[in-house]
Amino acid sequence: MKSFLKKIIKEKKDEELTKLNAINLVNDVFKNLHNRESDVLSRRFALGFEKQHTLEEIGKLHSLTRERVRQIEKSSLDKIKKIENLDERLGLIRELVAKILDEHGGAMEREFLLDILSVLSLQINDNDLNDEKVDYKNYFDFILSKLLDDYIEKVDNSDKFSAFYKIKDKAVNYLEDLAEELRSKILDAKKTMKIEELLDMVKGLDSFNTHKDKLLDKIENIDLTKVFKDKIFPEKGEIINKNKTLYSIIQSIKDINRNKLGHWGHDSWPEVKPKRITDKIYLILKEENKPMHFEEIAKKINDIGFDHKKANKGSVHNELILDDRYILVDRGVYALKEWKK
Repeated sequence: MKSFLKKIIKEKKDEELTKLNAINLVNDVFKNLHNRESDVLSRRFALGFEKQHTLEEIGKLHSLTRERVRQIEKSSLDKIKKIENLDERLGLIRELVAKILDEHGGAMEREFLLDILSVLSLQINDNDLNDEKVDYKNYFDFILSKLLDDYIEKVDNSDKFSAFYKIKDKAVNYLEDLAEELRSKILDAKKTMKIEELLDMVKGLDSFNTHKDKLLDKIENIDLTKVFKDKIFPEKGEIINKNKTLYSIIQSIKDINRNKLGHWGHDSWPEVKPKRITDKIYLILKEENKPMHFEEIAKKINDIGFDHKKANKGSVHNELILDDRYILVDRGVYALKEWKK
């Protein structure tokens, strides 16, 4: 895989690069469709649009019933799959995705895989426009789920994982065993962890030792450090690259996520998904590990952007006064009470 990528990047053959440019590839394929067919697929899968359109929305635009739009969507996809040289056009992406999936244990969370493909494609094509990443992700998602579905399977209904892609007909039950045991360990720990701690926890699991050969024994080792250093990935590139399979499993487990400060835990925990101002205050003080003025805390909350809600200084000050987790140590300056223990 390493030589496979180096060959493409080093030689930069125009023909090969075009095959890794999802937007150009799909637009070229759509030339085989009528305008209405192309518009239906583009709107349904957000190809060049900000959001996916419903059957009803598209029907109103074209004065069609929902069922007729559904029929056009299906027939248009069937028409694309009958294009004579489609397999050749999609061959490079199919090979690349298969190798990346294999390197990550055979299955990857949808968003994680699409981020890798998008950043890789942009880097290879010498394009650093971050605004295009969303477009690239949508186009790659369309290619994988609708044009390469004979080779790659999209799974939306797993009770253990978020939506993910896997090599078709390849069993990934060993990943499910590891995910189940890891979720249980995280819940038992009842505290958030940095990624390094979480990786150590994985390596101590019974299921990890049982399936270690499938998780770590790779003949080829794809170096994606440069890709993972893109700001779209929250962890250090070197950490992800050295632990690709385990990291991929961690971030794909349903209800296990990373907060804005780099701590992993269960979605139900306020330290992972803080909804109240007071929980955001607690996270800031805990992370900074020093007393802070309420205005500084409010600014930090807004700079980090836990969600779309803005914190104002008055609200932050009120919570610091009312919540007994905080103590006043100077004029307008607060600390965590637990630090006194």
